[in-house]
Amino acid sequence: MWETKVLVAALGVAGAAVICLAVALVRTRARWQRAVGERGWLLERERESAAQVAVAAERDRIARELHDIVSHNVSLMVVQAGAAREVLATMPDEATAALRAVEDAGRGAMTELRHLLGVLAPSPDGSDADPGPSPAAPAADLTPQPGLDRLGALVDRISFAGLPVEVRISGEVRPLPDGVDVTAYRIVQEALTNALRHGDGGKAEVTVRYADRALRVEVLNTGPSVLTGDAPVPRSREGTGRGLLGLRERVAVYGGDLDARRRLGGGYRVRARIPLDRA
Repeated sequence: MWETKVLVAALGVAGAAVICLAVALVRTRARWQRAVGERGWLLERERESAAQVAVAAERDRIARELHDIVSHNVSLMVVQAGAAREVLATMPDEATAALRAVEDAGRGAMTELRHLLGVLAPSPDGSDADPGPSPAAPAADLTPQPGLDRLGALVDRISFAGLPVEVRISGEVRPLPDGVDVTAYRIVQEALTNALRHGDGGKAEVTVRYADRALRVEVLNTGPSVLTGDAPVPRSREGTGRGLLGLRERVAVYGGDLDARRRLGGGYRVRARIPLDRA
């Protein structure tokens, strides 16, 4: 009999252990499911936050690109249209040349805008859906953004618009990372456009120096001096325009810095340093 009692007791203990293990397993599984659910919720929140940050960054990038394209070309068009109006009656050939420059600037703006819109909403085959102004003209492809290799064309447009520009290149000229190349070009473009728009005669100097570890870009333009009273002191803090703010953000991406300020002797100076070892 005692053997039977021991067996029954052992079976009872075993059953109780099984029940305890089953309860513990159910509780553990429930905790695991809750943890998985919470982790999934956190991951979803992180994905949403990352998506919002990416959208904001993309909006800023698009805004900078639109500013660079529209501001530069429209400024050239305004200056050239004003020049054409001044000489229309007395120098028709010069007026015609100025109007042709207005047309070229408008076409350039449309081409760059088509490229930008093509990146935002490309056609299914990856090409620009806009056939261009002429049926014989090829469709605008998604060409790279402008770099320092197009600096000569930029200087020619600015010079033709009435601001003489002198360019100095020093150091060993070499290929640059695409982002740095575009940023350097936009710095020169913005500085020359502002000099053309706000300057009072004078000239501009562009210096590009290829150093071992950094690219240095400087744009100087002459103008009336604040010290002599020839030019009014600006009321607002310098360098608060959207263009300069956008340039600072571009340069900061690569760990560089940009300084833009009025020169005491007259004119304006824009100076940037972009590290190449971090690009």
